Amino acid sequence: MTPYTPPVQDQLLAIRTNAGIAELAQSERFAAAEDDLVEAIVEGVGAFAAGEFAPLNRIGDTEGARLENGVVRLPDGFAEAYDHYVEQGWNAIAAPAGHGGQGLPFTLSCNVLENLGAANMAFTLLPILSVGAIDALDHHGSDAQKAKYLPKLVSGEWSGTMNLTEPQAGSDVGALRTTAEPIDDGEHAGKYRIKGQKIYITWGDHQLARNIIHLVLARTPDAPEGSRGISLFVVPKYHVNADGSPGADNDVRCVSLEHKLGINASPTCVMSYGDNDECIGEMVGGEHGGLRAMFTMMNSARINVGNQGVQIAERALQQAQHYARERIQSARAGSDDRNPVAIVEHPDVRRMLIRMKSLTEGMRALLYYTAGQFDRGTLGNVAAARRAEVLVPLIKAWGTDTGVEVASIGIQVHGGMGFVEETGAAQHYRDARIAPIYEGTNGIQAADLVTRKLNMEGGAVVTALFEDMARDCVDEPALFTLAGDCAAVAAWMREEASLDDRLAGSVPFTTMCAVAFAGWQLLRQKRAVDAGAAPTLREVKEVTTRYFIDHVVPEAAGLKSAATDGASLLYKLGTSQLVG
Repeated sequence: MTPYTPPVQDQLLAIRTNAGIAELAQSERFAAAEDDLVEAIVEGVGAFAAGEFAPLNRIGDTEGARLENGVVRLPDGFAEAYDHYVEQGWNAIAAPAGHGGQGLPFTLSCNVLENLGAANMAFTLLPILSVGAIDALDHHGSDAQKAKYLPKLVSGEWSGTMNLTEPQAGSDVGALRTTAEPIDDGEHAGKYRIKGQKIYITWGDHQLARNIIHLVLARTPDAPEGSRGISLFVVPKYHVNADGSPGADNDVRCVSLEHKLGINASPTCVMSYGDNDECIGEMVGGEHGGLRAMFTMMNSARINVGNQGVQIAERALQQAQHYARERIQSARAGSDDRNPVAIVEHPDVRRMLIRMKSLTEGMRALLYYTAGQFDRGTLGNVAAARRAEVLVPLIKAWGTDTGVEVASIGIQVHGGMGFVEETGAAQHYRDARIAPIYEGTNGIQAADLVTRKLNMEGGAVVTALFEDMARDCVDEPALFTLAGDCAAVAAWMREEASLDDRLAGSVPFTTMCAVAFAGWQLLRQKRAVDAGAAPTLREVKEVTTRYFIDHVVPEAAGLKSAATDGASLLYKLGTSQLVG
């Protein structure tokens, strides 16, 4: 597997142009995010990721996490790398300053995770989950809970998880059965006894952090059926002593590890709570307020999973570029020189590499635009917060689907050598495939877009996005037309389509919107480069933006009929005809 080289200049361009970091730094809250600090963070975490996380990527895939005598263990080197990650403060970039964080924009946290994840996607799931736990406790925890848990979650000394899924309750979280019985007396009075089993718990157990803080959805006695009856509980692996140190076991254990297609270094655990009826949890956010609190955690997590599409695409791109330079095969078609050349000289390989690069840069542009809107929402800009809500399912769904596409093309560039494990190209494809599934499948993201997000403020939020894009793209007919097509589909879905029709067209519509906004943000980058920003990228950005607008945008425009065809054809076959 080739080394990881951080794409510092393209990242800085996206942070400055698409996120608008300089504008964010004009606020009192983010005043520290001045350009020299931004540059130092991007360069610093890139070097750290390349030097410490990237060398562990291959061994993490081949050896993976393993469960030995009830203990989850990682390959050699992971513990030291995580210790260095904590020591250098990377976990605290955007965490609340009042609990030991640096209080910098979420945009910069995205860059930390982009670099770490491109270096080692499986390993980076550990800090991603901790970021989500910090968000949930910061927004919904009591003052005592914040003081107890946040400082060490922020530092990374402790890690966090989210526990939703159960064997009988996948995406239908309302079907969960884990229970929480109130404790009326004794040392744990006011807390709850947690009992149940959760599956697919990412980094649910390990030895890298000194404690693991689980956020667990469960039902109190006599809770209403469905999602209305769910509460959230903070359940540490070890009890926390009065001095803040980890204490005795809290009757929490990892029963088994899933055997997965990829991300093998990430222990995906089946977790059991309360086998001995001694698992103690504290309620977070009030009874039956579990989903509201958990969705705070999931919103940033969905952006961070969209980020994983960028991460794996960048790593697969770099590997394909390296192979295309080194692999000598066949003479260039039409050349008088019949000597074999590097495959990068062949037109179809160039097509694949430019597509990979264009898609990766488009995803990155959309990622940082979304992060910048998220940060403006944090500063109290309600319009930006609403816009970020619309963008979240786009970056999560299109970003992860496109990450899989880029990783697949990367294998194709390698030819037969991509299909065997020795080159490492297959790992990127295997690792990428989980991202369209977790944190809400991409079908769920698309359903969220057409059922909730389209109707925000009577459709005004989405309409304003399309209008801003169209106004800025009048000199690019393909982008301008796509903006109009997206607006027309949105209007049809709001005003005419049945619920089935909207859901049937939700995935192609999501792709249309995501490509439209990514193309818009790439165009903004190109204009910034033409005006003098990132001069080293000028020629490259001209080509990648042109390719995106001339090739990717028309493909998205072609999805309009699929988005508006309705659901009737899907139900022409009876169930027995379709599935036997």
